[in-house]
Amino acid sequence: METNHKQSTENFIKEVRRKTRRTFTSEQKILIVMEAMRGELSTAAICRKYGIATPGRFRLKK
Repeated sequence: METNHKQSTENFIKEVRRKTRRTFTSEQKILIVMEAMRGELSTAAICRKYGIATPGRFRLKK
């Protein structure tokens, strides 16, 4: 019974993560990168604006 409860909890967590993960279209990605390249806002400010987490911020800088 303990294993069954653990599996259902893990499935619930996976489902929540799947639903909260944000996907951007190609056009959105281009706009975000162009905004970052203009330099009017810091990379951190742009990431906050679009809800991008810290790991995504480092990928955006590349």
